[in-house]
Amino acid sequence: MSIWKRKPIALLLAEASESEKGLKRTLTAWSLVALGIGAIIGAGLFVRTATAAAQNAGPSVTIGFIVAAIGCALAGLCYAELSSSIPISGSAYTYTYATMGELLAWIIGWDLILEYAVGAATVGIAWSEYLNNLLVNVLHVSPIPYEWCHSPFQHSADGINGVMNLPALAIVAVISLLLIKGTQESAFVNGLIVITKVAIVVMIIILGWHFINPLNHTPYIPEATTYTDKNDITYDFGGFWGVIGAAGTVFFAFIGFDAVSTAAQETKNPKRDMPIGILGSLAICTVLYILFAHVLTGIATVEDFRGEGGEASVAFAIQKYMIGYEWLAQLVTVAILFGFSSVILVMLLGQSRVFYSMGKDGLLPKFFSHVHTKFQTPYKANLVILVIVGLFAAFIPGDIVGDMTSIGTLFAFILVCISVLVLRKSEPDMKREFKTPFVPFVPILGALVCFLMILGLGWTNWLRLGVWLAIGLIIYFTYSKKNSRLNNPEK
Repeated sequence: MSIWKRKPIALLLAEASESEKGLKRTLTAWSLVALGIGAIIGAGLFVRTATAAAQNAGPSVTIGFIVAAIGCALAGLCYAELSSSIPISGSAYTYTYATMGELLAWIIGWDLILEYAVGAATVGIAWSEYLNNLLVNVLHVSPIPYEWCHSPFQHSADGINGVMNLPALAIVAVISLLLIKGTQESAFVNGLIVITKVAIVVMIIILGWHFINPLNHTPYIPEATTYTDKNDITYDFGGFWGVIGAAGTVFFAFIGFDAVSTAAQETKNPKRDMPIGILGSLAICTVLYILFAHVLTGIATVEDFRGEGGEASVAFAIQKYMIGYEWLAQLVTVAILFGFSSVILVMLLGQSRVFYSMGKDGLLPKFFSHVHTKFQTPYKANLVILVIVGLFAAFIPGDIVGDMTSIGTLFAFILVCISVLVLRKSEPDMKREFKTPFVPFVPILGALVCFLMILGLGWTNWLRLGVWLAIGLIIYFTYSKKNSRLNNPEK
């Protein structure tokens, strides 16, 4: 039983052709672009922008967005080639299985939990923050008590300790049940939400531009120093490493375009629609991000984001500085709540499809690949994910899970870039509807830029990633290797 045995491309394509026996093909190119934008625009933009400005780069967080966008674009070109050539669920896990063997496929599948499941938890926590903002500033009622909307590892300025984040747990449960009902229904709901939140982002950029204070952008790249937050965590602030740290932090804002690739087996014409969905959603969001970050850091100060404006930062900045536009803060709060919901939807969709593929391959228990007889969705995988994501959302602080998501995703992107190079060598004659340009330059540069952003996230996140991967290896060698269908065809 070889840990390096690869899953034949012919077998993967055969599985894709049998989709009528499994997942239902209902998604179009527009559905995929909407799914991508739905995942991309969310907590990363409305929460992590202020976090990166406060901890890492000040106004030069916009440069961090550009660095992150370059890394995502390079990786996105690689994703587009792989997803159009191997149109089957599983994303980077499936591509790695076909190119670099079972062990690395397991590692990336385990790593993708950091991207999708922990990412959904991060957005669920941000959803909880804006729910309180809605209750106080829009509905003018009492907020949810601190202890019931924060993790046990957090405490307020008044010394109140958190117990669990109930709103975050609740939204994860509702979205999970919607996904069990059906992918097409979920995509329709997501499409309506996407139109709403893109309109809100554009409105903030246009109206907020007139409230930019040039002093807040001076100096644009702060002098290199360090910043220690209220939890005694120290960050590189300003200078080169401040910008790179900001890129690693706001990289979370781009997570989502790759989740489109996990829906390949549910797409009507994946060879044409996959590249459109991945690259189209990424291009639209990159432009909006840079403009939004420039406006937000011009309206409010770094000290605002380090203090009272740290939570629900966008609504805070509008209420404090955009006099006469308090209604916009209320509208933003409502729209962001819906927007976050669509991000959670796509993250949970991606995670369930990765688990579905791993269950079919025997690397996870078979019930993960069970499809509902009526809804044709991997409902058991969704229920397990509900429990996993719910625990993270309820009991872990948002900053920690956000950085775990970023580093896990960057690691996945590196392997995707390498997969393109390997597959070009091992399967040179394979039909590719979309080809990554300038190979090997684009995949190599993509891997290097992603690795640079990993360096910017600091040793504490490297340690968390190492511990997570070590747990995954224990599971692989005690369960997955023995039950792998590829290595044990008689099972």
